[in-house]
Amino acid sequence: MASVLNKLIVSNNRENKTAKENNHKNGEVKIEVKNLNLWFIKNHVLKNINLKIYKNNVTAIIGPSGCGKTTLIRSLNRMVDLDNARVEGEVLLDGENIYNFVTNVVKLRERVGMVFQKPNPFPMSIYDNVSYGPKIQGINDGKKLDKIVEDSLKRAALWDEVNDRLSVNAYELSGGQQQRLCIARALAIEPEVLLMDEPCSALDPIATAKIEDLIWQLKDKITIVIVTHNMQQAARVSQYTAFMYLGELVEFGPTAKIFENPGDERTMDYITGKFG
Repeated sequence: MASVLNKLIVSNNRENKTAKENNHKNGEVKIEVKNLNLWFIKNHVLKNINLKIYKNNVTAIIGPSGCGKTTLIRSLNRMVDLDNARVEGEVLLDGENIYNFVTNVVKLRERVGMVFQKPNPFPMSIYDNVSYGPKIQGINDGKKLDKIVEDSLKRAALWDEVNDRLSVNAYELSGGQQQRLCIARALAIEPEVLLMDEPCSALDPIATAKIEDLIWQLKDKITIVIVTHNMQQAARVSQYTAFMYLGELVEFGPTAKIFENPGDERTMDYITGKFG
């Protein structure tokens, strides 16, 4: 199975480093999912999920369409509340169950941000997109907002491309730039966790490479969970990989192990292209 990983990982310094880091020991748990079950009306979408998301690592969630990947990450900041889902089980963020009835969901989503599959900038300027969250948090000082906008755009690797046109409507940006703007908007409120639902699926290879480089740079300070159909991408950017199938978490572990020596035949069949 080692040949599978070799094919998935292109030979360059960053990606070779990823392959080595995928074997590192487990660290601090940031999110722990315990016996999570989720229904949309009578449709049992997530089935007894148990999963640990490690702090300051990238965890990739892979699996065929309709297996529950997006629903799983939407459950990590209670976006599924908007879908009228019924949830049983626990999702612990730093040991506290986010499904506790006293949880402040607005504060939760500040701590656990999300970037969606399609770029969704607000119909306003680049500056206003990034400053929107901090303003909601009560920051109104112009100098502070200027610094937050600049820092966030730099972290999203977008500052050099837009610093001279911050007043331009965000819709004038390219698709890849819009996605990085959405990442900057999420970063502006200093999340501890960033959920990314196939953030590169609508992008060209050049824009995809920029997003992947960004993920690589962010992981040292932010815990990242990324849903992807692209197994090459999972191999390149993640330290841990979870394989889902028909609403179940089939297998989870260091990315190198999942691709080189999976413990379940279904995982092997998926990553070798027998279905998906």
